[in-house]
Amino acid sequence: MTASDVMDATAGKIAAFGAVFENRASAGRIVLVCEHASAHIPAPWGDLGLSGEARFSHIAWDPGALELARGLSQRLDACLVHAPVSRLVYDLNRAPNQPGAMPARSEVFDIPGNAAIGPEERAARTAAIYVPFHDDLHVEISRRMALGLAPVIVTIHSFTPVWYGQPRAVEFGVIHDADDRLAREIVAHAPEGMVTRMNEPYSAADGVAHTLRLQAGPYGLPNAMLELRNDLIATPGMAMAMADRLAPCLAAALAALSEGLR
Repeated sequence: MTASDVMDATAGKIAAFGAVFENRASAGRIVLVCEHASAHIPAPWGDLGLSGEARFSHIAWDPGALELARGLSQRLDACLVHAPVSRLVYDLNRAPNQPGAMPARSEVFDIPGNAAIGPEERAARTAAIYVPFHDDLHVEISRRMALGLAPVIVTIHSFTPVWYGQPRAVEFGVIHDADDRLAREIVAHAPEGMVTRMNEPYSAADGVAHTLRLQAGPYGLPNAMLELRNDLIATPGMAMAMADRLAPCLAAALAALSEGLR
């Protein structure tokens, strides 16, 4: 049986989980993407053998990221595209052949439901989650390109303040893949007083630029990945306050980038 046969055989067994759109009619250039928006584990995968604490911890999703993305969407008139399924079932910022796409362990947590999955289960999850999400996102980006909106892709993430017992000083990380144009402008216009660093706490070398590489790179679209320390966006109110700080930064970065491209 070929890989395509496996995909065809498994695709119909599990409902598809495509992208969720908000403010799709927006006229702004920025398309916000939140791949780790949800901690939801759909019924076909039970609880993956995890405790309640683990299922709602930072390993399952990016706390505060969706609220922040919604705040930015409102302030920038930006389309928002987000995922309805926990990254523990499938991490949409990883390619299907990356171990982290369906991790057996995340930080200090084992994930029993991912410990011994075989190729057919991997193909089933890829068909049900990865393919519909990225197809939906690609269609939206293509539509905006055809409309002449010159899309700019910005992914929104959050990270834990303590990783393997080590505190992280950085508050705002800006990550880029091969194209660093937008990332550099964002850092240059970062909110005053925020500890902002390029390619921290992650970089493309850690495999975290998949969405940017897949969706923006082939078209040469400006792009960047934003990482906010999750204690700074821990409540809806804090996330909205952070959106107030970051929206002018993104607007200024986009304006500077546009000026530089003339």
